Amino acid sequence: MIIALTGTPGTGKTSASKVLEENNFEVVDLNKIAIEKGFSIGTDRNRNSKIIDIERLNNYIKESYSKKDIVFIEGHLSHLLESVDKTIVLRCHPSELRKRLSHKGWKKEKVNENVEAEMLDIILCETVNIHPEKNIFEIDTTGESAKDVARLVMEITKNGFRHMKKYNIGSIDWSEEILKDFK
Repeated sequence: MIIALTGTPGTGKTSASKVLEENNFEVVDLNKIAIEKGFSIGTDRNRNSKIIDIERLNNYIKESYSKKDIVFIEGHLSHLLESVDKTIVLRCHPSELRKRLSHKGWKKEKVNENVEAEMLDIILCETVNIHPEKNIFEIDTTGESAKDVARLVMEITKNGFRHMKKYNIGSIDWSEEILKDFK
């Protein structure tokens, strides 16, 4: 089973993935695979990031990991892969996300773009356009440690991906945060 662990940059994907690996789960760094296997088709100079051929990347992930019992595909593009069976979207309150990204030394424009994407549920909306709602879960990482986030991911996994109300999509809503910029 292929599980996408996705979310806006800064929501805790990489940190939680390290804890999942410590708990003997296989985790694949999607960004690393995309670069190492040559799935980059250019550079977005405005965002200083690689443009990835999602279709080729999807085919590679499907061929390489579809027979695994459980493998987490970690990366903010993983929800775009049609080959994933389940998707866990990590979310973070915009004010905390702003702090996390600023602490990483990101430029203000890039921080603002990602905070806005989180407010508008961009990753969740993209996920819902590709995958059935029954296969999507949401976790609020605000104020949570990497161990806590990984524990929540493992709870979903150990529960056989049966839905629990606290992980239902749509229960996290930061949209009113946008209005604060206009006051």
